[in-house]
Amino acid sequence: MNRKLIIGGALAGALVLAGCGAGADSDAPAPGETEDTQQQPAPGGPELVVWTDAEREGALREAATAFEAETGATVTLVQKNFEDLRNDFIVQVPTGEGPDITVGAHDWLGALVTAGVVDTIDIGPAADDFEPVAIEAMTYDGQLYALPYSLETIALIQNADLVGEEAPETWDDMIAAGLAVSDRPVAINTAGETGDGYTMYGFQTSFGAPVFVQDDDGSYTSDVGMGGEAGEAFAQWLFDNGSQGTGYLSTTIDYDINNELFNSGETPFTVQGPWALPSFTDVENIAVGPIPSAGGEPAAPFVGVQGFYLSSQSENSLLAQEFLVNFLGTEDAQRTLYEADPRIPALSVLADEVASDPIVAGFLESSQNGVPMPSIPEMGDVWDLWNAAEVQIINGSDPASTWNAMVTELESTIG
Repeated sequence: MNRKLIIGGALAGALVLAGCGAGADSDAPAPGETEDTQQQPAPGGPELVVWTDAEREGALREAATAFEAETGATVTLVQKNFEDLRNDFIVQVPTGEGPDITVGAHDWLGALVTAGVVDTIDIGPAADDFEPVAIEAMTYDGQLYALPYSLETIALIQNADLVGEEAPETWDDMIAAGLAVSDRPVAINTAGETGDGYTMYGFQTSFGAPVFVQDDDGSYTSDVGMGGEAGEAFAQWLFDNGSQGTGYLSTTIDYDINNELFNSGETPFTVQGPWALPSFTDVENIAVGPIPSAGGEPAAPFVGVQGFYLSSQSENSLLAQEFLVNFLGTEDAQRTLYEADPRIPALSVLADEVASDPIVAGFLESSQNGVPMPSIPEMGDVWDLWNAAEVQIINGSDPASTWNAMVTELESTIG
């Protein structure tokens, strides 16, 4: 599909902007006025305090106005920097100074539950109206802790002028198609010598080697799942495609180099998220699809989910849950949130609607194959060891011993 038409369109053009910083807020307080003083609760009436960021404040204000009209309560919106929300929530909720509700990412969930600052919510049968991966992401130990509203993930992006629009099903199919038009069939970001397990994860799961084992309800356990024969097979694949093999994987490729190789037409395939699309100004026709399998099983990349958390210390928890479920959970409210901060909607009917755009459809299909990035606290112990092992193997270290040493050290660190 013609890239210029897509980027100019309302849907894909909006998706490109997901994750970008916000501009000035039209409802910003006057000099000397804080967000807390913009909207005062009615004397003696119930009040809900909601923390948000600039991107979502306008959309939340619409839902808040409807809620106020129906219930007589007041919703006070407090705008904060997104990067401050998690830590401020953990610190302020126990003091009674935190909000009733905050917007946030699903991978905060383990820290929020461990700190005791977040409460479960019950959306009943409405859970079936959301993408399964979104509900799974907001679930911890079998309990739902947030109302999801958006998804994002990585996918295979290809230059359709060079290799057509049909997504290859396997790594070998992709390499063959790429070699037909270029000596460099694919560019995969390894963050240079740092390593990038996030980008590689779809290929890793195609070998049946998840980072952590999931239980029957989809919750992650602390059992490392990437050891054994499946992990060794993935490690061997890294080695075979690294400096001592085909060279298709290289630790000379960081995010910017990756995007320049694709934008210049030097490589016809890459694995990236929608945030990279603005870098591809010279590629006329882009196609997006699921990540091809390297190990025989479906490639399941990490999926990020955002939603709304309920404070465990809310003095109006029933009222807050009413606002979440019956106002923010409606199709109209979720559409307004999408329009304000365009990411793939977690509500299935809206996800299908925006997927009328083929680029959005490709990222949605990739997310439907994916799994939530683990939100358990143990995930914080993974990244450095995992990334370093992948870099060492790509650079020529013995794959099995390097990978197994990483798994052993990770299991020891987790305890």
